[in-house]
Amino acid sequence: MKKMGLGMLLGGLGMLAGCLSPQQHGAEKQDENQEVIQRLQGIWLDDNTEAPLFKIQGDSIYYASQINAPMPFSVHNDTITVYSAQPIHYFIEECLSYSLRYRTSVGETVSLHKAESDTLSFGTVVPVKVVENEVFEKDSVIFHGGERYRGYAYINPTKKRVTLVSINEEGLPVENIYYDNIIHICVYKGKERLFSKDINKEMFARVVPADFLNNAILSDMDFVKVDEKGYRYVATLCIPDGAACYNVRLDVSKEGSIVFSR
Repeated sequence: MKKMGLGMLLGGLGMLAGCLSPQQHGAEKQDENQEVIQRLQGIWLDDNTEAPLFKIQGDSIYYASQINAPMPFSVHNDTITVYSAQPIHYFIEECLSYSLRYRTSVGETVSLHKAESDTLSFGTVVPVKVVENEVFEKDSVIFHGGERYRGYAYINPTKKRVTLVSINEEGLPVENIYYDNIIHICVYKGKERLFSKDINKEMFARVVPADFLNNAILSDMDFVKVDEKGYRYVATLCIPDGAACYNVRLDVSKEGSIVFSR
């Protein structure tokens, strides 16, 4: 039950926190419960596991995870408001100098206690996947009009990072780092090279939604067709370690222009 409540508290992570104008935020601060805010200063631990969950410093919350960017909050009467993309409200049941119990909007109760020291180790090491230097090669042979065409795809790892945020079993945010690819494609008829080009994921901006594309990796490419108009590849863009993918057609003309479509 407690994990569910903490997960909701963290629901706005990864989004911009500047939801209020300076004038609105100033008006909000005039009505803040400064006494409760002072009690909340420090590092707060889970009552059951003794693990640090978050630190409150000034009017900001820092979570005990790889994500140490502050999120602003305020306290009005008996309500904590965390400012994410949309303000989230939590109802204080008890706030003493060294204990905190609050209720989420769905009625779940979360109980914490304050650490005796504010010098506890805070945060964890970001898991980073090592960039492999090996280039993965794919090729396919297609016959058209009695001619033999061979299409290649060379998947090249890069140092371009894609950072994804997830929630672990303890309900804390985890920042995972992956690396994107550039894929070189080329078509040959015998020894004659008919076409070649480097493809990166930014080229798919007109056919793949921006929010998906930002979190995706150009992961695969297949040579699938030759006709009188030209050549066709199918690219795959996926969210790392997830099931969500887009397949996009690359129709290459004999002159070398590319049309991207789904």
